[in-house]
Amino acid sequence: MQFGRTFEEFTVGDVYRHWPGKTVTEYDDHLFSLLTMNHHPLHLDSNYAESTTDFGRNVVVGNYIYSLLLGMSVPDVSGKAIANLEIESLKHVAPTFHGDTVYGETTVLDKVPSKSKSDRGIVSVETKGYKQDGTLVCTFRRKVMVPTAAYIAERGGEQPGRPEPRDATRGRPHDKEQ
Repeated sequence: MQFGRTFEEFTVGDVYRHWPGKTVTEYDDHLFSLLTMNHHPLHLDSNYAESTTDFGRNVVVGNYIYSLLLGMSVPDVSGKAIANLEIESLKHVAPTFHGDTVYGETTVLDKVPSKSKSDRGIVSVETKGYKQDGTLVCTFRRKVMVPTAAYIAERGGEQPGRPEPRDATRGRPHDKEQ
């Protein structure tokens, strides 16, 4: 499985369709609300949402949907990133409700080599999130600093720092073939 891309692997105009989607549960929404101290009754109080809002039911916290889409994009976009530099825009276009399934896709908008370091570059992307019926619910643009292939090679390859498996009975690395 690919986990992110080097600067050379990005092509302007490419679209990455993130898989799988995620069905948002009431538990997901409430946990995110409580972890982030967002106690707005629109997200936590079904009686309030049903009786006093235009939606007639709880709305999932928009920043949960943004975070979910950002996470979905990691294997395709920022798995090798040195840093997420900027969120240029974030738009919550339509509400998401408990039971909706969210899918994401990211388009590569631009890429430029770093002006100060030759082993990295800046990639601009736009990620969009859709519900199961195709309704656009969230869109955001960001800039990501990604390494070149040379940067990866200089730092130990694709999985730097990954320990070698050890034979528990002998305390030494596993033999590849016995």
